[in-house]
Amino acid sequence: MAVKGGTRGAAPARGSNAVRWDQIRPASVILVSGPEDLLADRATRLLRDRLRAQDESLEVSDLSASTYAPGELLTLASPSLFGEPRLIRVANVEQCNDAFLEEALAYLDAPAEDTVVVLRHSGGVRGKRLLEAIRAGRGGAIEVACPELKGDQERADFVGQEFRAAGRTITPGALRALVGAFQGDLAELAAACTQLIEDTVDDVTEVTVERYYGGRVETTAFDVADAAIAGRTGDALVLLRHALDTGADPVPIVAAFALKLRGMAKVVGVRGSTGELAGRLGMAPWQIDRARRDVQGWSDAGLATAIETIAATDAAVKGQGRDPVYALERMVLVVAERGLR
Repeated sequence: MAVKGGTRGAAPARGSNAVRWDQIRPASVILVSGPEDLLADRATRLLRDRLRAQDESLEVSDLSASTYAPGELLTLASPSLFGEPRLIRVANVEQCNDAFLEEALAYLDAPAEDTVVVLRHSGGVRGKRLLEAIRAGRGGAIEVACPELKGDQERADFVGQEFRAAGRTITPGALRALVGAFQGDLAELAAACTQLIEDTVDDVTEVTVERYYGGRVETTAFDVADAAIAGRTGDALVLLRHALDTGADPVPIVAAFALKLRGMAKVVGVRGSTGELAGRLGMAPWQIDRARRDVQGWSDAGLATAIETIAATDAAVKGQGRDPVYALERMVLVVAERGLR
């Protein structure tokens, strides 16, 4: 029997003022907490769209808590001549400096009218006083939880919600197969859901999932990425050809490269113990250790070039290019040569 969506979502945050990411609502201050960047980004976009639907003149501003200059928050929240509503998005609150911490705490006692301030905190203990104040509901603040979806049931619920939101049906067997194929980054699982929703018209079954991804797609994709990052050009190209010949879809292959390179970019120039960085960067300790090893010998320019190439390849394999295989091979060569090709 086919099912439409799931019945449960991410676990709510702590406190009576906590809501799930997909139930975000306007408030004076909103703490978007947890390591799952995909859910955090979606929650923030959902809030922006709802606020803009209420008033098209919404003014959106962004600032970083890690490089905060005194007075920035109050300046952005100050009423304008025409009184447009405001959305202020604050990134890197887990790395906030002292100036931001003190001014954010003071802001909770006198939040501006017609202004919503969103604080993104991916984890760790930095800003503990601010987190506690928000979780206590000070100034009408609320918390939106974006925890990592680790268990198969949580990820199955997520897949179910993706299909339900699109008005599509996926069979229980297909849902389990899809979750089993993508045990890594949630963004990869979300991308797989999007592809199945956009590329098919009938109910998504186990046969559909097998046709698109197969039983070995994720392993094969990461084998290709690992070989390329290690500079083993020949091995990477052979593995790529093997993956394609055995039915692997190009999209997850590109997603594997993107996940690896994103992790490498996160650890560049960042100091601290593995345990400390795990909270700050929203990565598992083993991912940090692996990313640090992988990025050795790469230049900033080379890493940037490789990431840009991966983005272009992603667009190419999703219909914007004439030859997806050529785009994949070029991506492998650029990464294998550390962006210097």
